[in-house]
Amino acid sequence: MSTETHIEEPALPAQGELYGYLAEYDTPGELVEAARKVRDAGYTDFDCYSPFPVHGIDPAMGIKRTILPLVIFGGGFSGALGGLLLQWYCNAHAWTWNISGKPTWSIPANIPIAYECAILLSVFTTFFGMWAFNKLPQVWHPLFRLDRFTRVTDDGFFLGIEARDRRFDADKTKTLLQEAGAIALEPCYYDPDPKTRMMPKWITAFIVASTAFALIPFAIAAKARNSHSAEPHWHIFPDMDFQPKAKSDTANDLFPDGRTNRGEIAGTVARGWLENDDVLYHGLENGQWTTGFPKTHRDGTPFVVDAKLLARGQSRFNIYCTPCHGYDGRGQGMIPERVKALGGVWQARNLVEAPQADGKGGVVIQMPNGQLFNTISNGYNTMQGYAAQIPADDRWAIVSYVRALERAQNASTDDVPADQKGAVQ
Repeated sequence: MSTETHIEEPALPAQGELYGYLAEYDTPGELVEAARKVRDAGYTDFDCYSPFPVHGIDPAMGIKRTILPLVIFGGGFSGALGGLLLQWYCNAHAWTWNISGKPTWSIPANIPIAYECAILLSVFTTFFGMWAFNKLPQVWHPLFRLDRFTRVTDDGFFLGIEARDRRFDADKTKTLLQEAGAIALEPCYYDPDPKTRMMPKWITAFIVASTAFALIPFAIAAKARNSHSAEPHWHIFPDMDFQPKAKSDTANDLFPDGRTNRGEIAGTVARGWLENDDVLYHGLENGQWTTGFPKTHRDGTPFVVDAKLLARGQSRFNIYCTPCHGYDGRGQGMIPERVKALGGVWQARNLVEAPQADGKGGVVIQMPNGQLFNTISNGYNTMQGYAAQIPADDRWAIVSYVRALERAQNASTDDVPADQKGAVQ
């Protein structure tokens, strides 16, 4: 390897302002060592160029840790905070909706959206922050004018010192780069034509056009929100709104009578919908509310009120009934208590209240079993029906458990067996 430095000077007078000096080095190790010497000499406006990442080049150049992670953290924090504020504004300020006394806004319920907003803004900050800190896009650079610099993507290792550096002196800078082992040294000048430093017009036009097209969907959405029309909305993405299917009560050439609706087929019934046991499925016996229980379960086994049935009824009661009626059936569940805490008034039905002497109260106790089953199935007043959630067998199990609760809450000494009354205080 030759230690002689080859210095190239332009044959003609420089036509532009001096940008700096570009030095070429033979190996990555020599480039790292040269960067360390330039940094120790006090230069700050210089950079190294190589066809691949060079290990150790950053500390040799004195490059500090990038501030980008902190900026990304700020973007993510802003996204999370913005997501929380947006949900608070929508749910607790602009449109408050009391759902069974639940709070209009709480942090745990809003964490997922805040998390997604934090990720979204973190990604945007990473992408655009990287471009900004690297001063991109930079479509023109003075070093692109040097033929030697084209080897930077192949096998060339270069170090360039800019003339704007506060310690820059043409003679001293050249001497420093030569002593650092440069095998070639070349000055670089700005192009005297200012148009070459400008971004190409086609790129500017592309950016402007892209931005304009990106605003079109927002303009359409704004127009749609502030206009009225009798015509249906345009479905750019139809999803499953329009499907090749036959709708009831429409014409269809597939069948001889031209009807889509084929009606019921005589002598058939949908699987699981026979329900020909009025007591089991409707609580009716000879057209009246039954006072007893069904004779069989859905599977045909005998219906027996025993400890197993009561345990099943208690399990279903605790799941579906206690939020309103409470575990003791007195109507003091968590939902009425929440409504009361918020200043409202709503009382669930007391299921175990005994009738008074004047005939008032004790509504549920005086209900026939069939009517109580029907109330569980189809609801009453503010109570919804649970036929879709609770099978018929389990609804009857709940009825049996409610009867057990009533007996337990209104027990007397007459309910104690004769052989055990002596133990009752």
